[in-house]
Amino acid sequence: MRCSARRLAASAALHIPKGGFTAQLTPEIWAQLQPPPPEALSALAARIGLRNVLPDPAAIQQACTHKSILQLHARHAPDTPIPATNAVAASLGNSLMGLFAAEYLHSAYPHLPTRVMKAATTAYVGRATCASVAREMGAGPLLRWHRTSSTPTKPALLIEDALSTIPRALTAMVYTQRALPTARKFVHAFFLARTVDLRSLIKFRDPKLALSITVDKFGRERPISRLLKETGRLSNSPTFVVGIYSGADQLGEGFGSSLRMAEFRAAEDALHRLYLTRTPEEMLSLPTSTFPTGLGSVFDSIGPELKYEPGTLGESEVLFGMADRAPGVGTHQSERADSGAQY
Repeated sequence: MRCSARRLAASAALHIPKGGFTAQLTPEIWAQLQPPPPEALSALAARIGLRNVLPDPAAIQQACTHKSILQLHARHAPDTPIPATNAVAASLGNSLMGLFAAEYLHSAYPHLPTRVMKAATTAYVGRATCASVAREMGAGPLLRWHRTSSTPTKPALLIEDALSTIPRALTAMVYTQRALPTARKFVHAFFLARTVDLRSLIKFRDPKLALSITVDKFGRERPISRLLKETGRLSNSPTFVVGIYSGADQLGEGFGSSLRMAEFRAAEDALHRLYLTRTPEEMLSLPTSTFPTGLGSVFDSIGPELKYEPGTLGESEVLFGMADRAPGVGTHQSERADSGAQY
């Protein structure tokens, strides 16, 4: 029995290369240090449509190598070549993706509040979304990284953090190998074509107050709440439908089990209709669409530039009545908003 165990240990040791590796190397660590097979890298490039843009598997391998692997490499394989990581490419790609998402949201939703636009940008191209897209691409098994514990100066490195660097690095490589319009097309195809519920990002503590100030800003008549329908007022489950009007125009509509709840939802609906007013796709004009499609830097590329027609500059958001307004601010506006209810 002991002889069989010795033979098994010796056989396992023979399969672990000795050159350039330390004695503390285990099969798990050795597997982490091994690069993915070139066939898998080429398959990933073909799967995401980058076979012609990144024909060299080494570029895909670099995009799938997180910088945390360097610590493991220096500890267990100091004599082997240092692997190329995606640290620089991921930083550049993160900036490019933020640029593409911000200009798209600003053009598509010109009235979107600033804080909501920042949250929407994170929802489209944030860390969790990038990690999810990397899994959908099939890049998870090709990722080379090393989990690190948290320190007093930085949090722990998780698999989500490492996976999120792959789409960012790929975006930067597409930009450097082709041009800015090609990188924008890549980001639009994998990220901005998704559907994100922006209504959940817009929250108001007092939507009636915010709506009243917004209507004043646009020079319209003050909003008035009107009861449109009701059923079961004297029962244990009543339902009310309230509409908010500015003159003869209905701004919003809401329902609820009480008049106050229905009026609250109607005011929220009116604000959502304003802030989530969407520009049709055929009318979108993005600033980065003016850059030439030639190869190389945007400063050196030679080619025809498209004409840029700036879109609608939305009105700045109302701060009074938002969820983070200072206490005690806008008291007289709140009284005026409440006085417009008609049932």
